[in-house]
Amino acid sequence: MADEFDLIVIGAGPGGYVAAIRAAQLGLKTACVEKRGTLGGTCLNVGCIPSKALLHASELYEETAGGHLKKWGIGLGKVSLDLDAMLKAKDESVAGLTKGVEGLFKKNKVEWVKGSAQFKDKQTIAVSTNEGGKRELKAKNIIIATGSDIASLPNITLDGDRIIGSTEALSLPSVPKHLLVIGGGYIGLELGSVWRRLGSEVTVIEYMDRILPGMDQELAKAFERIIKNRA
Repeated sequence: MADEFDLIVIGAGPGGYVAAIRAAQLGLKTACVEKRGTLGGTCLNVGCIPSKALLHASELYEETAGGHLKKWGIGLGKVSLDLDAMLKAKDESVAGLTKGVEGLFKKNKVEWVKGSAQFKDKQTIAVSTNEGGKRELKAKNIIIATGSDIASLPNITLDGDRIIGSTEALSLPSVPKHLLVIGGGYIGLELGSVWRRLGSEVTVIEYMDRILPGMDQELAKAFERIIKNRA
């Protein structure tokens, strides 16, 4: 027999968890189905938050190791990189935010159903739980907030080692000597910038005639000048 709710949200990313929390605050009995072991979706776990943490940390490293502070009268000795500590700080930032969302779920009585959802009919969701069980949820209102995934390329298989996606690029165990980034969008350029600052030689391949093809052209030109000057 299906457990009944006023609203079911599929996906606990920034769209899903905000909708679930607000619905619960407005008095709806709400469930949120999320297969990841932590809330927050790609953004909090392997997207915006960890990438911004590494951008910040790598910028601090480049400023100190590259001698950019000398013009301000700040002299430093030899600067070393502790990549493990940098990645740990990034992970701690992520954990703090995801646990914060979990706390908001508990506070507002949003039920987190851990598993993968599939429509059984227009008002019924069949969930394969992370523990290996089955559960059915029923609601008149269902929000699909499943997000997106990285695009694959023909005849290229991500092996998680030599050929990786953006998720793996957030946690490389060492600074690669040469990093080839396929795609000149903001994600590729963010992660390419991180590892270049930490000492990697970075090459970006973009099919279109400029980087950041989906963004303002003048902004893209300005950013291209910046990264070329720092190469």
